[in-house]
Amino acid sequence: MPAQVTEADLEALVPAFYARVRQDDLIGPVFNTAIHDWDHHLVQLVAFWSSVMRSTGRYKGSPMVAHLRHKAVITPEMFDRWLNLWGEVTAELLPADKAAAMQAKAATIGESLKLALFFRLPKGAPTQPYKVTAEWDEVTLPAAIRGRHNTKAGVWGLLRVLEGRAALVFEDPARTVEVTPDRPAEIPPEQWHHVELGGRARMKVEFYREKPLS
Repeated sequence: MPAQVTEADLEALVPAFYARVRQDDLIGPVFNTAIHDWDHHLVQLVAFWSSVMRSTGRYKGSPMVAHLRHKAVITPEMFDRWLNLWGEVTAELLPADKAAAMQAKAATIGESLKLALFFRLPKGAPTQPYKVTAEWDEVTLPAAIRGRHNTKAGVWGLLRVLEGRAALVFEDPARTVEVTPDRPAEIPPEQWHHVELGGRARMKVEFYREKPLS
């Protein structure tokens, strides 16, 4: 079993990596313009990687929202450069197994951010979900769906009822949408909601990078 990344690893790695980022000709100017308090930002970044690699839950922010704020100046090539530097610094400072784990996780995160920022379907092309849940009924519908939850930044949900009906209840603004087999309902990004079933029903949720309904 690979050794787990420690807090000490992260405390050493993150500042060293971003010191190199700040000096890079391609991505350094973007970071140096966006970040005004590097001491605070580094604390947040260590917390982020602690949450990602150690499941500590220390990080409470949204990387997607942070990147969307600077979408106008970010290019896909910048993600590639970030990952190249990440690979160099993790290889220099960590044992091979830990470095490989950090690199794999960074690649996954980077791909998700790139898709959210840059992926657009051709005009007129049908919108397709990138993920679909299992089918649920009034017995198997998970408690997490019945309870208060939301989608992440950049993620649209589409609730499809295959049989019966369901109520999609939003918090802000407060509203309830009746969902039937001929009337699916959109779930916009980051909107708190829950699902209520009043009787027999079958349903599933599809996830999209774009608004699914015209």
